[in-house]
Amino acid sequence: MTWNSEPIQRTVEEIRPPDDAAMRAAREHQDRLTKPQGSLGMLEDVSVRLAGLAGECPPPLPAPAAVAVFAADHGVHAQGVTHWPQEVTAQMVGNFLAGGAVVNAFAGQVGAEVTVVDVGVAADLAPGPGLLSRKVAYGTADMTEGPAMTAAQVLQAVEAGVMVARDLVSAGHRCLVAGDMGIANTTASAALIAACTGLPAAKVTGRGTGIDEATHAHKVDVVRAALDRHATPIHAMREQLHDRGRVERALEVLAAVGGLEHAAIAGFILGAASRRVPVVLDGVIAGAAALIVAAVEPNAIAACVAGHRSAEPGHAATLVHLGLHPLVDLELRLGEGTGALLALPLVQSSVRVLHEVATFDSAGVTEKQLDGQQDGSA
Repeated sequence: MTWNSEPIQRTVEEIRPPDDAAMRAAREHQDRLTKPQGSLGMLEDVSVRLAGLAGECPPPLPAPAAVAVFAADHGVHAQGVTHWPQEVTAQMVGNFLAGGAVVNAFAGQVGAEVTVVDVGVAADLAPGPGLLSRKVAYGTADMTEGPAMTAAQVLQAVEAGVMVARDLVSAGHRCLVAGDMGIANTTASAALIAACTGLPAAKVTGRGTGIDEATHAHKVDVVRAALDRHATPIHAMREQLHDRGRVERALEVLAAVGGLEHAAIAGFILGAASRRVPVVLDGVIAGAAALIVAAVEPNAIAACVAGHRSAEPGHAATLVHLGLHPLVDLELRLGEGTGALLALPLVQSSVRVLHEVATFDSAGVTEKQLDGQQDGSA
């Protein structure tokens, strides 16, 4: 396979590590605000991370926001891993565009723009407002019989995600939300998570759309079969023998067991990171894509905020592997970007504190004295 992509390589090269000085300034500023130190818990950590991403303190307010719902179908659907028919992917895209889905309701609540990106729906979709046609293929191949995607398809989908992120940032959005739609995509996600973390299929494969016990057991077997078939590229990625082939190895695993929406979301994260704009991740699909991003360029994860922890078992394992802490845990398993949108106001509030809350000095409020000190003493 040939993995050469000048747009992807250029994007990766533009990603920088978090700015230590900005993070230090954000921590110090949090400690001077009119509140007990550390009293905002994880929100303080988010504000510090976003300062490091932006390279300044305070960082820009992460608003306005836009959610991109990447839609694609999966060849592994033929293995009977879900009771939902594949046509539902295209039907739900229509529902998104009509404004009738949960993602639309939640986006309206927080003032986020919704864009649906067709990177691999197994149907021809009529053009319309809110739909970006970036179709790479009519779904993936069955990962249990061979690679789900070709090298060319993976690169095209990643490049599409990069450009969607860059276009949204150029349009003025200062926070991006990664959403997804694709029947059977939790099966591909489980395979990606197992491949990247080394965990067994049974530990990371969940019930997706609510399958019964027998179907779940079969789904685990299907994921295990895909991992066995593609053991060689998976092992090569884990070895990480040298940085020179890091990107190629990660993309080869993505091609083997991933989906077109995973590839596009990976590009979306890389594109946002290259522009130092945060991405609020949704659930298990976005998390699986982020694992590939971490293998391609670990510094890109500095742009990621875990919006929530999904009920899918693979998602909890993913967040641990990425070192990300979810802002909410509501036992959601819908996808679409819904959990990330619920967390968006928390992300925005964390930064607003740095912009708007007074310091003890500016407000004329007396600070708590250190142990052993009296007012006016050293």
